[in-house]
Amino acid sequence: MPLAYWCVLIAALLPYVLAKYAKAGSGDDNHHPREVLATLAPHKRRAYAAHQNALETFPFFAVAVIVALTMGAPFYVVNLLAALYIALRIAHALLYVLDRPAARSLAFAAAMAVNVAIFVLPVFR
Repeated sequence: MPLAYWCVLIAALLPYVLAKYAKAGSGDDNHHPREVLATLAPHKRRAYAAHQNALETFPFFAVAVIVALTMGAPFYVVNLLAALYIALRIAHALLYVLDRPAARSLAFAAAMAVNVAIFVLPVFR
């Protein structure tokens, strides 16, 4: 199985890792799980925001990888770009938690550019 598919799995799980970190130690009430968000420390609220952003960007990445690989893009290039995307998304999450908005925005934009590159790769084969 191509590395890019494993990257899709990592991208799918990343939001849940961020949510777990955000809510860890909060005394989370499973009857009303979102009510605790307002009481989280600022870095934990930013982790939850990173969780939401990771959920929002996942579908495009998954579709881009599937389209690229099924339309005949070179596997090694898709694998490389998918791994780069994961690295950028992890950097984005860390920069979000650490409250580095300018660097975070650059990581987001770079990851989106990589995603677009994956999607259009079959055109250039």
